[in-house]
Amino acid sequence: MLNIVILAAGKGSRMQSRLPKVMHLLAGEPILFHVIRTAKTLVDEFGGAVTVVTGHGREHIDDWVGTLGCRLAYQDRQLGTGHALTIALENASAEGKTLVLYGDVPLVTPDILRPLLAVSDDHLSVLTAIVKDPAGYGRIIRNGDGDVLSIVEHRDASATERAICEINSGIYAAPTALFQRLLPQVKNTNAQEEYYLTDCVALAVAEGAIVHGITGPEAAVMGINDKAQLAQMEQLVQAERRNALLQAGVTLRDPSSVYIMGEVEVGADVVIEPNVTLIGPLSIGTGCHIGFGCHLTRVEVAEQVVLKPYSVLEDTHVGEAAQIGPFARLRPGTRLAANTHIGNFVETKNAEIGVGSKVNHLSYIGDASVGELSNVGAGTITCNYDGANKHRTVLGDRVFVGSNSSLVAPVTVGDGATLGAGSVITRDVEPDALAVSRAPQKSIPSYQRPKKAKE
Repeated sequence: MLNIVILAAGKGSRMQSRLPKVMHLLAGEPILFHVIRTAKTLVDEFGGAVTVVTGHGREHIDDWVGTLGCRLAYQDRQLGTGHALTIALENASAEGKTLVLYGDVPLVTPDILRPLLAVSDDHLSVLTAIVKDPAGYGRIIRNGDGDVLSIVEHRDASATERAICEINSGIYAAPTALFQRLLPQVKNTNAQEEYYLTDCVALAVAEGAIVHGITGPEAAVMGINDKAQLAQMEQLVQAERRNALLQAGVTLRDPSSVYIMGEVEVGADVVIEPNVTLIGPLSIGTGCHIGFGCHLTRVEVAEQVVLKPYSVLEDTHVGEAAQIGPFARLRPGTRLAANTHIGNFVETKNAEIGVGSKVNHLSYIGDASVGELSNVGAGTITCNYDGANKHRTVLGDRVFVGSNSSLVAPVTVGDGATLGAGSVITRDVEPDALAVSRAPQKSIPSYQRPKKAKE
């Protein structure tokens, strides 16, 4: 059994924010979520549970963490990492092993952690990294056999020790029973009067136990302490996600301008133009073309779809070979069938558009159903709101709506019906009927416009 503890109780004062550090967004998701996702992957593989230790700003964290299926432990006073782990293990079984992660170290992955777990069945193990600039980090001191002998903090290191570029990540794994035996021995005899998890290394070595050091990539051990580091981390994550799309056969015209937030799945032979934002969960089928400046949030796009420039889609399903935009806005609840056309400056909301139907120009279709092979003319609106309640408009198959028409819901238009341009439709229209609602045109000869009074 694997007991994973994520330490997330710190204030993060250097973020200069009232929001807890771990709840700031990285690639569209809270920093802490990236760590929880890694932890849950390992728990699914090995069995066990995830415990998140919270403290500062817990009102922003606890309920959300609970929805992710994690246990909670509360550190009412932040007295160090050793103290936090002690709280997390108070009621833990001594069976299995414990892995310690940090809520502000988001790039560690299951692949990096598996080798650490593999050597921690009977021993304490620590994840290390070789970095270019180790200033400020604890240095890893190894013996002749390559085992960790000690961790020396930067301020206490000699000149020779400071030249060492292998650093301590603070990520540890060990039998839970070993942590439970070592943690009560950790003292707070330091300037900060805190209990440091790092001291477990020295305690284990003093017992004659082996401490393994597993080296991971530098990015995996990078923490986030301020907005500048958050911005740097964002660039790392975006570069990694862009490269994954490129390797999967996606064409990015300008990779640096494409932003990928959350879980995104994009098929092969998709072309994505510059300045596109993808916010998951999101899927785009093969052979699609995503135009310049498009913004997609939680959408499902089938194959061979064309999104023309500056289209904005949210909580929408788009059927195969649909064409959308430019400058279209598809709001939540929109479902487009195959071969539909949504044109420039068209807005839809909670609308179903049937196979082959078109809404091509300057229209608003909200709380509506449009059947197959229908055509909605320019400037058409569904008047769905009476000031208190929303009502639905239903158009059948092969309906033709003339330009500048207003459909006052609730209203149903039958199959094959035609609505004359400029009509205000307030009653149901029978199938194959022509409905026209216009005031008689008047012509006043020699009409004189009003003139402004002279000052």
